[in-house]
Amino acid sequence: MTDSLILDDLIIDDLIPTCAEALEKADGLMAATRTAVAARVMREGRISASALEADQFATHGFAWMATYVEGLREMLGWARRLEEAGKFHELEQLLLQAAYGEYLAQLYGGIAISQVEIVRPRDMGVDTKAVHEFFKGAVKTLIYGGNHNAVRMRIAVLIEDGTETGHYGDLGLDETLEMVREQFRRFVVDQVEPHCHEWHLKDELIPMEVVRQMAEMGVFGLTIPEEFGGLDMGKTAMCVVTEELSRGYIGVGSLGTRSEIAAELIRLGGTDDQKQKWLPLIASGEILPTAVFTEPNTGSDLASLRTRAVRDGDLYKVTGNKTWITHAARTDVMTLLARTDPNEKGYRGLSMFLAEKPRGTDENPFPAEGMTGGEIHVLGYRGMKEYELGFDGFEVKAENLLGQVEGQGFKQLMATFESARIQTAARAVGVAQNAMELGQRYAKDRIQFGKPIYSFPRVAGKIAWMAVETMVARQIAYFAGRQKDSDRRCDIEAGMAKLLAARVAWSNADNALQVHGGNGYAQEYPISRVLCDARILNIFEGAAEIQAQVITRGLLSGRN
Repeated sequence: MTDSLILDDLIIDDLIPTCAEALEKADGLMAATRTAVAARVMREGRISASALEADQFATHGFAWMATYVEGLREMLGWARRLEEAGKFHELEQLLLQAAYGEYLAQLYGGIAISQVEIVRPRDMGVDTKAVHEFFKGAVKTLIYGGNHNAVRMRIAVLIEDGTETGHYGDLGLDETLEMVREQFRRFVVDQVEPHCHEWHLKDELIPMEVVRQMAEMGVFGLTIPEEFGGLDMGKTAMCVVTEELSRGYIGVGSLGTRSEIAAELIRLGGTDDQKQKWLPLIASGEILPTAVFTEPNTGSDLASLRTRAVRDGDLYKVTGNKTWITHAARTDVMTLLARTDPNEKGYRGLSMFLAEKPRGTDENPFPAEGMTGGEIHVLGYRGMKEYELGFDGFEVKAENLLGQVEGQGFKQLMATFESARIQTAARAVGVAQNAMELGQRYAKDRIQFGKPIYSFPRVAGKIAWMAVETMVARQIAYFAGRQKDSDRRCDIEAGMAKLLAARVAWSNADNALQVHGGNGYAQEYPISRVLCDARILNIFEGAAEIQAQVITRGLLSGRN
């Protein structure tokens, strides 16, 4: 690729101060939007659930606007840290500039909250005066000069060797986290990338040898305190590790999800005895957990769960059905949400159990008495398999009631949502990175009309924008991780990270397949797998609509 379209003044003068000024303008527009949306859904100082539901287009649009503004804020923070460290070079400057140019333009002209929905300021009740006030000064400069074709072409040049060097812009990590990232990247290159597409095509479980190696590397105890055998490295480290594993294969990156959820449940809601017993086993990988929450026809409506757990002496007997249970056959313990109070139909009747089960085999995946299961065949996300489960008098020791108090299950589960969504955001960033690298590698190798298709602006431009938006998603995920590590409430930030990163993963995969042309639609090409894997990210751990609802409720309630 040549530099023929590079302009001498490509980078906007005083870039960081200009972005800072634009961010203030974006905050002003968001404040005006919050006022307008609040007027539509607040009644006597409280959110009206019926009004919120009736006006979802506007309220969810507000969540997306807030997510964009937070993404810009974290990109500016990233840039300032790099500048202070002497690492804010041309590529990083252009990534910042392009992100601001595009996101500001969408804040002004309309944000695509799905492929068929574009929300504009007027849709949220923002008056013309506020919009005109936003489109001035630094905002106007960045919209006009931040993300034009020459900027994208220069980014494409600067990342041209990325598939060989792994460099798509400095991530802003400290030395320790960079070493961790490199360790897991080598593992993925050696043990995952050569085999994962075959696992997908054959719909096979990830080999236990890979699981054992991950256990030895500390994946399952990454955030568990040292006193319980974990590494106690925190959620930011979890983001880095999860991203690298998911860059190789989402199934590998997701193996740690169930351990993360189980450990968080036990750490926050378990008794001292339960912590002493279970956390070391999870940290070492000696036992593999699975999460058993969802039921047929309930989805995110956990208050409607019907699976029963009835006390019978030193046991609870569980009866009911669960669905979309990942890695159910090959695990040893289930974090199982069931109703212990039949007279309480809402959240308060739910309890959480640490339900032990024998590990299944290919011949007999569910050998436990009182438990049956069947596989749900899926497009992607195959390395652990999905199952429907049935319970008919399945026995759980009473001592395995989490926290030894009934009726706390939903509260205990809610306490894990932040970590789970941060981890899912990191998985999405890894998938987005993989899609970008696959698209770029193909574009450099594919010769058409006598030259690599990477030399065509609309191909290179797609890859360049992937690099920009992947960095935005990464930085907001890191921010959510840092918030959690600082023991700050971060349900809004975690929701934003998951909301944006999931969309970026799908966008990158879709566009990378477009770069492949017809070959991308052939199963032999890995991008076909990545497209299928990316699609689930916008659904599980709370669909995009649920994330938007969480963000909007939080912001309107003053939790920011």
